[in-house]
Formats: sequence, structure tokens, C-alpha cells
Amino acid sequence: MKHWHLTHEASGICWLTFDQLDSKVNTLSAETMDEFSHCLDMLESDTPKLLIIHSGKRAGFMAGANIRQFAGMNEIAEAEAVITNAHQLLFRLEQLSCISVAAIDGHCLGGGLELALACDYRIATDELHTRLGFPEVRLGIFPGFGGSVRSIERIGHLAAMQLMLSGRTLSATAAKRIGLVDDAVPLRQLESAALYVQKQLPTRNRVRLIEKLAGLPLVRNLVAIRMRKAATEHANEAHYPAPYALIEHWRQHACNKAAMYRSEVTRVSRLLCGKTAQSLVRVFLLQETLRAKAAMDVEKHEHLHVIGAGIMGGDIAAWAVLHGMQVSLQDTSKQQLARALKRANKLFEKRLKNPRLVTQAMDRLIPDPAGNGVNKADLVIEAIIEDVDAKQALFASVVPRMKADAILATNTSSIPLESLGESLPDPQRLVGLHFFNPVAKMPLLEIIHTGKTDSSVINKAMAFALQLKKLPLRVTSCSGFLVKRVLMPYLLEAVMMIDEGEDPAAIDQAAKAFGMPMGPVELADTVGLDIALSVARKMSQFQHCEVPGSLAEKVGNGELGRKSGSGYYSWKNGKITNRKNSEFTPELQQRLILNLLNEAVSCRHDGIVGSDDELNAGIIFGAGFAPFTGGPINYIHTHGAREIVDQLKSLEKKHGKRFSPGPGWKQLEGG
Repeated sequence: MKHWHLTHEASGICWLTFDQLDSKVNTLSAETMDEFSHCLDMLESDTPKLLIIHSGKRAGFMAGANIRQFAGMNEIAEAEAVITNAHQLLFRLEQLSCISVAAIDGHCLGGGLELALACDYRIATDELHTRLGFPEVRLGIFPGFGGSVRSIERIGHLAAMQLMLSGRTLSATAAKRIGLVDDAVPLRQLESAALYVQKQLPTRNRVRLIEKLAGLPLVRNLVAIRMRKAATEHANEAHYPAPYALIEHWRQHACNKAAMYRSEVTRVSRLLCGKTAQSLVRVFLLQETLRAKAAMDVEKHEHLHVIGAGIMGGDIAAWAVLHGMQVSLQDTSKQQLARALKRANKLFEKRLKNPRLVTQAMDRLIPDPAGNGVNKADLVIEAIIEDVDAKQALFASVVPRMKADAILATNTSSIPLESLGESLPDPQRLVGLHFFNPVAKMPLLEIIHTGKTDSSVINKAMAFALQLKKLPLRVTSCSGFLVKRVLMPYLLEAVMMIDEGEDPAAIDQAAKAFGMPMGPVELADTVGLDIALSVARKMSQFQHCEVPGSLAEKVGNGELGRKSGSGYYSWKNGKITNRKNSEFTPELQQRLILNLLNEAVSCRHDGIVGSDDELNAGIIFGAGFAPFTGGPINYIHTHGAREIVDQLKSLEKKHGKRFSPGPGWKQLEGG
């Protein structure tokens, strides 16, 4: 027994500990499930009075199925065998004649939650790191180990469908509120609470009447229509079929357990072997690839000093505090500092819930107008205006006061590090930490380096990204780095088309039809046209980047987009008021996407990142490139480099040299 460990006590209590060998997390793989089957054999032959299933990992209870086993799976029969086997194992767990309890601390996701639901009771810790949910929809499937059946039994039709369709996770307290777990207790009480079940069975939450009514056939049909309509606001069925398959699965078979189990086997197997799920599995593994490159034995940073309390600097500081660091925040403007603290407090209230924890977090965020935190910090990040002279002057005043082993970082979004490091006596300690806005939502962190950046500094910066629960992407310094270098030509092409008389709504619709989460015109308005113009001008100093005339004109007129109420769209209360449904031509979509692909191939050719996987991950998680494609390079391989080059040449003849295929295409065509 390498992964599961059975411990019988004389009192009739049995502890089943899941501690997967050579893994930081517990996952349900072919090997661990086979061993679980042997555990069930022993429990069936020597049944205890009480079975408690818990984890031997500090990382959590169970992360779900081992996603790697799904990569490249294209045989439906193979997928059906995996799901059928899981069904049989969880049926056996459910039918044990003893009381079974899942004692949950940390993440309990996907297949892990499905296993927990097969137990009689679930006790979870009310710690911040405990999260429960079904993220399968993000992998292009839906719960297939009995989760769609048992979750409905436990919490009702509407609550279960919402949980599965959203892919979101719940705290233990929220899970108890809806009946997903039977109790939420402090970590120190988890063991005693699980044992107490033998003396006093927990009182189950009653499923509400409205939840029961939603399962009636006529009502179910109406609810399914509303669910489909809601799904279309977030996912195109042609690109992401899983939510629609789940809704139809529920509409057809809810209230018929046997039919639902059979439907799980057939529907989830077909989804899993489809192009979308395989691409999304690939994207999931790309995240693991980025994290693995930063999995180094580096001490955690304890004190961060951030200079610049604007939106970006203030939000970086708040995010670091949220992840346990002490942060001093420096700015010459007390009003700017006050606004940053106010935003931080809102973030803490939203994420932490508990007033005591919010107060503790605010105590770790220190307003520091004089910059006294510089000499204590392990890491100093500047987040001031995008100006080379201003940043160099700041470095000159800060570096002499820093600890000898502290890292100096810049959050520049467009200026090459070589330019910023010219005035430094020791440019080896300078690294770029390019966060994306909003900091609390964007998962990527570009780690920018030059040939002079010390490798230990890069390693510490990568580890810092993991400390903040970000995906670290190592990027060679250049104008715009990876994400903005690829994204800016795409955004500027959209503006050029507007200048040619195209409807902004049609341009955005073309991008969204491809699979982008937001159209480029709406994105430019949301980011701020002044920021887009500034970045475009900065990048034009270092590489060819044509700035459309209307962009400068609108900024000059004070039309900055969402924040001013007017840009390429009109805005009110954060929403567009003048967008209408518009038809787009195939050429509009080609001009946008091929421009982006061309620049991505140029980045590949220039070695801006270390591999195709890193490039795919960077553009997906930083620029929002359609995840179901698996990333730009994967998209090129799927659709054929030669065909795309021909399309680029056709656009070049019509619209100019910016569509000229870069030298990197030759290697892809040959491949």
C-alpha cells in the first residue's frame, strides 16, 4: 500500500489515510484508485463501526482526478472504462454497512468531492484554504464519478447545477449553508468532530421545496431553457460544449438515478475525448509547467516594499498582504495612499470575510510616505509612471538603502530592462515583475530578465510569484515583453479598422466569435485609451508599431474609455450603452487573429520565452487567447502554418507590410 493506509482501532474506528506517494497533492489516478479498491476489499471483509477518510497531505484533502491521465485520450471506450470503474468504487464506498465520514481540510475538488459525497457525512475545516467545488467545466467536461447525481441528492437541483455549471469553489461555511458538508469546524476540532459522528449523527440540511420542484419534468424543461440562455452569456456552445451537455444531461435524466449514472458515462466520455476538452486539459497542464519551473527551494519573502500607490502599485501591495506578507507602501501623495488602503480593505473584506482576519491584514499593510521600509525589505518593487528618467532617478535614491541581498524589481509594462538598468552600479539585481490589471484576477506574472540578471535573482522572483499564487512566466527583455508585444498589434489593428469606417461592435463580435473573452475595442476602452496610447508610443520607440490617428485624437479630447464615460463606446455605470448587434466579415476576424499570431511567431523566433508551451500559456493567461484552442502555437499546428502564411500574404497585398509573415514561420512550415 503506497498511497492509502488503513489503521484499525480496538474501539471499532478505522482511519483511511490518503497520502499519495511522490506527490504534493492527492489525486485519483489509475494506480491510486486500484489501491483504493483493495482498501474497500478489506473494509468489506472486516467492516468497522466508523470509517473516517482523511488526507495525509498538508496541501489538502483531494485535488480530484489525475488530469495527466486524460491528456491524449481519444478512445471513448477507454474513457468509459475509467468512469465506470470510478462509479463502481464509489458505489462500494456508499454501500459499506458502517458509518463513513470524510474529514476534509484544504481543497476538495472534482473527483475528490465526488468521493466525499459517497460518504455518509462530510466534516470540513473552516480554514481559509479549505475550498470545495466541481471545476470540471473548466476542463471541458462535467462531474463524471457520480457527482451530478449525489450533489443533487445532497443540496437540490438548482444549487447543484449552479455549482457544476459555474466551476466555482465554496468555503466550508458556504458549503455547510447549502448542505454540501454537514459541519464546518476549526482545524483543531476536525478529528474530534469526525469521531463524534458515531455518538451523534449530524442534522442534515433539508433540501428546499423550490429545489425539489425544479426537478419536476415540466418545470425542469423551463429551467433548462433559462440555464442554456445564461450559459450563452459566458460560453459559445461551438467552443465550450460541456455546460450545454450538462444541462441536457440533467433535463433528460434528473430524478432517474440509474439513467443519470449511465448518462455520465456516455456524455462525459465523449466530451473528454473531444477537441475542446483535450485542449483545455493541455492548458491545465501548461499551468503546472509554469509552476514547476519555479518549484525551487527558495526562502519566502517576508517584507515587500512597493513604491507607487496608484491602482497597480496599491493592488500589488494588497495582494501580497493577502498572501501573508508584510508590505510597506510608499507614495508622495497621502491621498493616493488613502485610496490604496481603501481598495485594499475592500479586497480583504471580500476575500477574508472574517473581521478579525481583515484587521490583521490591514495591520500588515503599512503606509510609508517616507520610504522607511526600503532598508528592511527583501524585495522592492517600483510601480511609478512609465518614464525611463523617472525610474532611473528613483533607483538612484533607493538602491543605496536596500539590503545587500534584496531584489530590485520594476513593474514596467513596456520599457526594456536594458534601458532601465543603464544607470545601476549592479544591473544584475534588477528584474522585471510585470503584473496584469486587475491584479486580483489576472493569474500571470511575467518575470523579465536580461543577459545580465543574476540567476539567483530570477529564481527568487519566480518563487515570489508562487508565493502570490501567480503563474510565473520567464521572459527575455524586449519592448512590451511577451504579452503586450503580442497584444498591442491586435488592439491597434482594431483601431485602424475603425479609422477605415468599420463598426467597433462588428470588430468585437469577430474576436468573440473566434473565442476571445472580450473584443479588442472593448478591451482598449476598459484598459483606458490613454494607457493604450502610452504603451503604443513607448513600444514604437523600440520596434515598428504604427499608432492610429484616432487613438491620439480621442485621448486629446479626454475620451479615455470606460473611466471617462466615452471612448470608442459610450459607457454608463461600467457598461456599454451604444453597442448593437453587428455582422462581421471573415476578413475582420482574419486581420485581428492573424496579426496576433504573426507577432506570437516572431516572439517564438526571437526566443522571448523558452518553449512553445510557455508561449501558449503566456498568451492564454495574459492576453486571454481562446483557451479551447490550446494557445496560438497549438492553433497554428492544428490549422496548418502554410495555410495561415498564405492568408497573411493575401492580407499583406491588401493592407501593407504589417501582415508580412515573419521569419519564424519558415520553421513552423517545415515542421
